[in-house]
Amino acid sequence: MKIAALLRTAALVTTVALIPATTATMAQVDGRAGPEFAKLFAVFQRVKASYVEPVEDDVLIRGAIDGMLAALDPHSAYLDGGDLQRLETMIDGQYSGLGLSVVMEDGAVKVVSPFRGSPAEQAGIKAGDFITHLNGKLIVDSKLDDAVAQMRGPKGTSIMLTIFRPGREEPLEVSVTRGVIELEPVTHELAAGNIGVITVNEFSANVGADVYEAWQDIKKKAPGGRLSGLVLDLRNNPGGSLDESVALSDLFLTDGRIVSQRGRARGETMLYDAETVYRGDMAEGVPMIVLINAGSASASEIVAGALQDHRRALIMGERSFGKGSVQSLLPLGNDAALKLTTARYYTPAGKSVQEGGIRPDIAVPQISDPDYALRQKYQTRESDLRGHLINELAIKDEEMEADKIADPRFQLTSAQLEEKGIKDFQLNYAMETLRRTTKSTVALRPAPKAGAKVQAKP
Repeated sequence: MKIAALLRTAALVTTVALIPATTATMAQVDGRAGPEFAKLFAVFQRVKASYVEPVEDDVLIRGAIDGMLAALDPHSAYLDGGDLQRLETMIDGQYSGLGLSVVMEDGAVKVVSPFRGSPAEQAGIKAGDFITHLNGKLIVDSKLDDAVAQMRGPKGTSIMLTIFRPGREEPLEVSVTRGVIELEPVTHELAAGNIGVITVNEFSANVGADVYEAWQDIKKKAPGGRLSGLVLDLRNNPGGSLDESVALSDLFLTDGRIVSQRGRARGETMLYDAETVYRGDMAEGVPMIVLINAGSASASEIVAGALQDHRRALIMGERSFGKGSVQSLLPLGNDAALKLTTARYYTPAGKSVQEGGIRPDIAVPQISDPDYALRQKYQTRESDLRGHLINELAIKDEEMEADKIADPRFQLTSAQLEEKGIKDFQLNYAMETLRRTTKSTVALRPAPKAGAKVQAKP
């Protein structure tokens, strides 16, 4: 896909706002940084002349670019070749492979999350796993592009993954058969007790419209079209389009701010309000719970924060990832782009989720996961990433964590829950809460008093 076409659709897959790089700005940078550029060029010349082996110019230039961006934050990057192809794949929504979202962390390929129903998930691969070998070949310190290319392949072919799972002493050998991965952003069902469950796996194109259609389908299946409650599941949703997170929030809000975005460059401070995408609350009067966990990031946190601040939904689960920044995609020629962090976003109450994330109103651990305790010990969030942006409030990690007192509600083991037929404890707990609640109780809390400040100031 050419960069021009990619930029036209980029807003569908990431929180981007396209910014033109002006000639005046570049001249200003040149004037101030001339001596530093001279150092860079001197190093380039010395390496070309004296390094033990010949080095191509493009290798040195790419290394300089990567090093420059690595000095900023974990989300700024130079995109070309395989990186742009992966972005195209996200737009197309289908490819043949394992169904994994992965990142490079300290030279190792780390699993962010397996896609639901994918071959990787069925094989038992979990978020937080590190892939160290592919078919017995060490891939540590290799390029992420190369590792991803090896994991993709024709449907029906298999690949052996060596997995290091934090907390376990021995590595795991897992054989996974590749399949056609169709990224399904929204799924839904009508659960017992007339509880609607809508799961949003990623914020790609038309997610707001897809959730609206899911709700209409659930209502058709419910007796008399009446629902007792709604669970919006945003767990392990890494985010995506800022516009789609606004659209999804607007489905349930009738007034006020949804999110505000503040940046340093002109045009990067923007306000998003309710009633600009959809009119009214499509589920008016229906108690609602939003499920989040440490894998809920960016656009997911925008939705959770908006519904929490406006008291439209009860937030349940675990503290979210804490990515409160916006990345812009700037074109660099016809076949490359710069993904640059250009703004922070804030919830309606003016809170930045950077580092701290969204704290649930009711913390519910996923005790149906047999590896839950180990996973919590080694859980990675934004605040754990090297070079992450610091929250302006400078909140310490220990201040963001809940107390460790054992809760009598969460003492069953995963085996005991399985005997009861409970495979997803958090979802089950949310549905049981809705079955016990009414409009006047926990899941549909009263709106703020008149005059209360819930909007962020620009």
